[in-house]
Parts: sequence; C-alpha cells; structure tokens
Amino acid sequence: MTGPTESPLLFLDVDGPLIPFGASPGHRHGAAVPADQGNPLLMRLDPGIGARLMALGCHLVWATTWMEEANQTVAPRIGLPKLPVVHWQDMDADVDADVDADMDAGKGPRGLHWKTRRLVEWANGRPFIWVDDEISAMDRQWVAAGHPGPSLLHRVDPARGLEEADFSALTGWLQTLAPR
Repeated sequence: MTGPTESPLLFLDVDGPLIPFGASPGHRHGAAVPADQGNPLLMRLDPGIGARLMALGCHLVWATTWMEEANQTVAPRIGLPKLPVVHWQDMDADVDADVDADMDAGKGPRGLHWKTRRLVEWANGRPFIWVDDEISAMDRQWVAAGHPGPSLLHRVDPARGLEEADFSALTGWLQTLAPR
C-alpha cells in the first residue's frame, strides 16, 4: 500500500477514449496527419485534452496496446509529457486483433477484460481510475473484490471519446477521496 500523500493513478487507454471511433458534433480535432506520416485516426485527437487530464491531479499512466508508442505518437499531439506505460506481460510487439480472446482464455472469470488483473497489480493498493471503452460489470466486480483501495472504472463511449460529462465524473470521484 502506498502513502496517503500520493496522487491516485489514472490508467488511460488511447483507442476510444482519446481517439474516438465516430464523429461527434463539436468535438475538436487536431491537425490532419498526412497518410504517409502515420495513422490517419490521429487527426481525431483533441490537442487540449492533455491539459485537462493533467489538471485532474492524478499520476497518468498509459494502459493501452499502443504501449511506448503512446509516448512517441499520442502524447506530443495532446500536450502530455512522457508517461509510464503498463506493459502487458503476455503481449509481443505485434498486437493481434484477437488479443482479447487470447489473453482472456483461462485467466479469470468469463467477461473479465484482459487488462484488469495487470492494472490492479500495477496499482498495488493505490487509489486508481481506469478510463477505457471496454470496461464491463465483471471488471467492476473483480476490482471491487480484489483491490483494497478506492477505484473508479470509467467506461467512455468509444464513438465520442472523453467528453465534458466524463471529466465531470472523474472530478466528482476524485473529490470523494480523502485529502491528499
């Protein structure tokens, strides 16, 4: 267990929360990225979202299959410094489209996301928020039963990405924690 003065962790996924899969009215996007210079979906990143995430006062950690590439490609586009990265023990450099099925097989209750156990290990009792678009009721149950500290598993609509209502929910939960 960590000390009471440490900020909560915020585990952050990229695809869905930061790169929405659908166009939403009023969603600010960054400058277009030419196809020969990278992933065309990067133009969906909101360049101001990094400052909003930093303002939450959490210790931000990448929890994404982008792994270290999130620091190289995503962070600079949204105004984040280099962040720690959760490394998925069962994952090679090539991320297979069937990673969920492969990693989930035989490693927990049916419906438990393949990231859940590793994030709880990484938190090591420390309060945390997990922002992802694939969080289920099973993940919430498993974390509630297996994590001794406070936690918020916040599911983001992948078609819209992180929006004002999401930031309100994160801020509201952070306010419920004892003074840090």
